[in-house]
Amino acid sequence: MAWFSREKENIQSDGQKKELPDGLWNKCKGCGEIVHKTQLEQNMYVCPKCSTHFRIGSHEYFTILLDKGTFRETDRKLRSADPLGFVDSKPYSTRIKDTIKKTNLFDAVRTGSGKINGTPVMMACMDFAFIGGSMGAVVGEKIARAIDASLKKKIPLVIISASGGARMMEAAISLMQLAKTSAKLAQLSDAGIPYLSILTDPTTGGVTASYAMLGDVNIAEPGALIGFAGPRVIRQTIGKDLPKGFQRAEFLLEKGFVDLVVSRKEMKNTVARLLNHFHN
Repeated sequence: MAWFSREKENIQSDGQKKELPDGLWNKCKGCGEIVHKTQLEQNMYVCPKCSTHFRIGSHEYFTILLDKGTFRETDRKLRSADPLGFVDSKPYSTRIKDTIKKTNLFDAVRTGSGKINGTPVMMACMDFAFIGGSMGAVVGEKIARAIDASLKKKIPLVIISASGGARMMEAAISLMQLAKTSAKLAQLSDAGIPYLSILTDPTTGGVTASYAMLGDVNIAEPGALIGFAGPRVIRQTIGKDLPKGFQRAEFLLEKGFVDLVVSRKEMKNTVARLLNHFHN
């Protein structure tokens, strides 16, 4: 039998359940805290309770890292073709159009110039929202052009990675970008121009196997998943449980695969200090 009965439908006088407005609240995946959008923005999209770093896009990162009003975007409308006529649940060409419309981005990376505490830089920042931040021909080309601009202007390069890896819809064309971007970065290194790589959650697959791990300094955000194959795939392959925190930023720092783990709130000042160190 029931231990009690409700006399009224709801506590509200109108008997209607009131929903929270869409987009105003975010739930932290780390601690479950409900955080208001404004508070999250003011805290650089870091949970004020447990410091979990929310995934953010290029717009937010350019705002956080670059001096106000200095960003000048390059190659904005460069977009992928469909050389293989690839079809899965829908044609690749249709997927590209739909994703452009949904995200207002033209591919998974944005590039441009700006200043960090007064120091001119070339910057590239990936967007996971665009087909999982996958690396295709456009991503490789825009990264290569950003490196060329860095060489021409003799200014440092900063790349912020967030990717599920190579774009399967472009097959070998996507895999070619590993060699292309790595060769370009070798030219940058030969010219003695600094390159800082910032790895965010997640940075995996072909991006990890190329430009993401080739920085003069590799900086990771706290808790970021970084690796080639994902932990689930590795676990199934070797048939063993993985160490605690496997492929997370702190684990990689301990094993020497990244140089620093830096909170987003300290990232701009950290990058600025490193750039000053290289300059001097």
